[in-house]
Amino acid sequence: MGREFLDIFESWAESYDHSVSGKDEQYREVFRNYEAILEEVALLSHGDVIEFGAGTGNLTEKLLEKGHKVTAIEPSKAMKKLFQKKMMAKSNVTIMDGDFLEFPVPKKVDTIVSTYAFHHLTDEEKAKAISIYRELLKTGGKVVFADTMFPSKADHKQAIEKAKTAHYDDLAHDLQTEYYTTIPYLQNIMTANDFQVKFKQWNDFVWIMEAVKQ
Repeated sequence: MGREFLDIFESWAESYDHSVSGKDEQYREVFRNYEAILEEVALLSHGDVIEFGAGTGNLTEKLLEKGHKVTAIEPSKAMKKLFQKKMMAKSNVTIMDGDFLEFPVPKKVDTIVSTYAFHHLTDEEKAKAISIYRELLKTGGKVVFADTMFPSKADHKQAIEKAKTAHYDDLAHDLQTEYYTTIPYLQNIMTANDFQVKFKQWNDFVWIMEAVKQ
């Protein structure tokens, strides 16, 4: 359920916002266009929103700016503490403990969003999550996820080799140990769950998946 990576986020919380700013050379490409990616996810959202892996609240802020009501789901205590500090003076937002598969189930919602987090689930868990979201969303509701994904397994392997050649050891390790998937796999599970889906690439790693429940 992705909680095997929880210790990483407990220790990463204080430096997370620094990391996404692109100052870490190894991850500069991963976070290229970060603000624009968050903005696009917020623009593609509508109505009442559930956000998985809310982290320190960077996407949440953009969703609130667009007038959305947000239920944020986050398993990391350290991340939640920073989130609550950032959201102290804001309304229309609630943060709860949970993850992609186990979370307090609210009423039906309009949009489910996440950025840089869905890869913490195995492919089997991703399929289970999408089946849950299908039941949670209203007709015409959306899943809008931005994450690292690859056109094929060969492209994933090539990215690992490129990171190794550049001596980006941390990046290479992440690409080999976390559960990055392929666009065809996501296409198949979304279609099987009655979603119409499209993908748009934003840098060498990150794509935005926009899926509408039929």
